[in-house]
Amino acid sequence: MESTREIYWNVGHGVVIPMYILSFAAVALLAWGFWKRLPMYRLGKPLNRFDRYEERVKLLIADVFSQEKIQRVKDGGIPHALFFWGFLTLFAGTTLVMFQADFFTPLMQVNILSGPFYEAFSLVLDIAGIVAILMLAGLFIRRFIIKPPGLETIDQDYIIHLLLFAILITGFLIEGARMAVTELQQNPRLAHFSPGGLLVAQLFTSFTPESIRTTHKILWWLHFALVLGFFYAIPYTKLRHIFTTSINSFFAPFEDKGFIPTINMEEEGVEQFGAARVTDLTWKDIFDADACTTCKRCQDRCPAWATDKPLSPMKVVKQIGEAALGNPASDLCQVVSQDVLWACTTCRACQDICPANIEHVNKILEMRRNLTLMEGAFPGDEVRTATGNTEVNGNPFGLAYASRGEWAEGLDVTLMESGAEVDILYFVGCYASFDKRNREVARNFVRICASAGIRVGILGKEEKCCGEPVRKLGNEYLYQMVAAENIELIKGYGVKRIVTTCPHCFNTLARDYRDLGMDLPVEHYTTFIHALLKKGEINLKAAEEPFSYTYHDSCYIGRYMDILDQPREILARAGGRLTEMAQSGYDSFCCGAGGGRILAEEKIGTKISETRVRMATDTGAPLLVSNCPFCLTMFEDGIKTGGAEGAIVVRDLAEIVAERIAFS
Repeated sequence: MESTREIYWNVGHGVVIPMYILSFAAVALLAWGFWKRLPMYRLGKPLNRFDRYEERVKLLIADVFSQEKIQRVKDGGIPHALFFWGFLTLFAGTTLVMFQADFFTPLMQVNILSGPFYEAFSLVLDIAGIVAILMLAGLFIRRFIIKPPGLETIDQDYIIHLLLFAILITGFLIEGARMAVTELQQNPRLAHFSPGGLLVAQLFTSFTPESIRTTHKILWWLHFALVLGFFYAIPYTKLRHIFTTSINSFFAPFEDKGFIPTINMEEEGVEQFGAARVTDLTWKDIFDADACTTCKRCQDRCPAWATDKPLSPMKVVKQIGEAALGNPASDLCQVVSQDVLWACTTCRACQDICPANIEHVNKILEMRRNLTLMEGAFPGDEVRTATGNTEVNGNPFGLAYASRGEWAEGLDVTLMESGAEVDILYFVGCYASFDKRNREVARNFVRICASAGIRVGILGKEEKCCGEPVRKLGNEYLYQMVAAENIELIKGYGVKRIVTTCPHCFNTLARDYRDLGMDLPVEHYTTFIHALLKKGEINLKAAEEPFSYTYHDSCYIGRYMDILDQPREILARAGGRLTEMAQSGYDSFCCGAGGGRILAEEKIGTKISETRVRMATDTGAPLLVSNCPFCLTMFEDGIKTGGAEGAIVVRDLAEIVAERIAFS
């Protein structure tokens, strides 16, 4: 007997017209539901996310069908991806059945759902349905029974889960009822290609054929009604993320990671800088609230939240959506609260893990701009002082310009003002210029360069803070002021290449300064040293015995610049034996200094640096290696205040390399 089945068995082809009418009505209501949300998105300012159309379409397809970002999530990611693939397969199979019954058979007299293809088709769909039910059960247990801390559950979540269960289970019941009357009697071999349906069919064997047919017809209409309800519910419930989260891949930013729009501070007629209300944000910022699934992955990764501060990136996004929907004129900074806004370290861990492509950080920075530029607010008096020092003295410490180059005394370093030829400009940064501990890092970097015969130039007393800390705290005006002075100076000297030991200077000079007219090659010293090693321009002598260490990926090198492997390779050449922390690489945990927080006292919750130091000591390694002056400073403090003295010490990568250089 041929392997196939009768489509619309028992319900008859008379259901086709009402089925299509009701289906089109449900799809129309779905579209209408989203159409009604468009005015909310349009509250935001314009933003072009329709450029490079083909690339965006490819990204959308890749993100949606691969579920790659979902799979990165350790807690529930794989079950969600498997559920999605299972449900999608069932939808595709149902669509194929529709085309077969209503197009291929009547119009072309072709039955593709027959023979081996139908057998494979039945098997794949049944497996997909079983997987979808099992994964949905796992997600149900996680949300409603295990209840991970911080995962908010509302009545709607119960309804959605029960609706999905009902659709999947009634689908199997319909199949089982049909098979009990047809395949089990007429083609038992074929029944084995539908393992889920076969199992359910056994439940109907004691029923009469008439009662099974009646039950089947009732279940068919119930299943159809549930599917219609599912479509109708999408725009009005969290199910809308099926569309909004998917389309958010299309709207993903193509700028460099961490890109911050540069404000034209001299534009005439502008009365508002930053975001005081949702209307000061972009439409994408508002759309993100609809794309958010409240999965709390961003919250779980947030170092501020993990150390008992009030910042939840997830809640910030939802508050923006609630304000847009309910009260667009409300004071957004008041709604979110200043304590929340100032707590952010801009580490970007939230955006990195977000499966919905939500852009959390710039929303916070726009609100900070409003607080700083429009309201004159600061996280504390110490930040106000540091900001004033940066404006007057070019550094947050308030130290004299003349002392900025003192760290280089006795080293083979050229002041750019001398006019001598150099191979690189070393942009030192404030901490390596003035902080005693970080000055050693700068000196060691110069020694490494000298061993490779590289002529190093510095700006000395002419260098100013790159402006990154104050910019991340919202002071765009001061940032642009010091940046313009640095850029003019660098251009005036005809600099061809810049290297810096500070990731924050690196990101600012390499990316942010482009908007202000500087487009020069800028490199972080980790990749610079790595290249010297690869070319054989420096050689390292390994320690007599391998040294044990753990390595901290600073946020502005790892997540912002994708520099993960090079520092590890350098340390391996130096004889290091690495033990990774529980959170490393793209999952690294912030030191607490980013977002201008290096200038602010940590007054709420526990210290982020202490938490990170604890992660380091948990590895058992006696040495913590960093590549950032902010991180080095924070860890030195965290070791002291966290009671880890004697258990671990922190050193910079440059210090380790410098003491292991093999001079030929």
